[in-house]
Amino acid sequence: MTTIYHNPDCGTSRNTLAMIRQSGEEPEVIEYLRTPPARDRLIWLIGQAGLTVRQAIRQKDTPYEALGLSDPSLADDALLDAMLAHPILINRPFVVAAGGVRLCRPSELVLDILANPHIGPFVKEDGDVIIDAEGNRVR
Repeated sequence: MTTIYHNPDCGTSRNTLAMIRQSGEEPEVIEYLRTPPARDRLIWLIGQAGLTVRQAIRQKDTPYEALGLSDPSLADDALLDAMLAHPILINRPFVVAAGGVRLCRPSELVLDILANPHIGPFVKEDGDVIIDAEGNRVR
């Protein structure tokens, strides 16, 4: 079962969800702004994706600067506390699939972990071709 931690207002998240569905799966969709992951799950997602806590924080259009999170002396626990208090700080979309866990930025990273990455032609919302008409991934 594939799970996506999704923000429907985010184009990257919408594109990722569309690719999962085009692969033939209907994932569990968790709108993480409404239902944030528990602390231990967030730590697990970040670790399984091969990221540091700081790499998993979203800076753009968030209270990142206002909360002083750019301070390099802040420990992971303080960053996690902020992410749980303000879920908009959790970068997205995290996807858990057959092939592992990824922070799918850019969205096409999801193809690396799907059980069926051969989804046929795919064009992102912004018009970028990810998979051409012949089924070749465009890089």
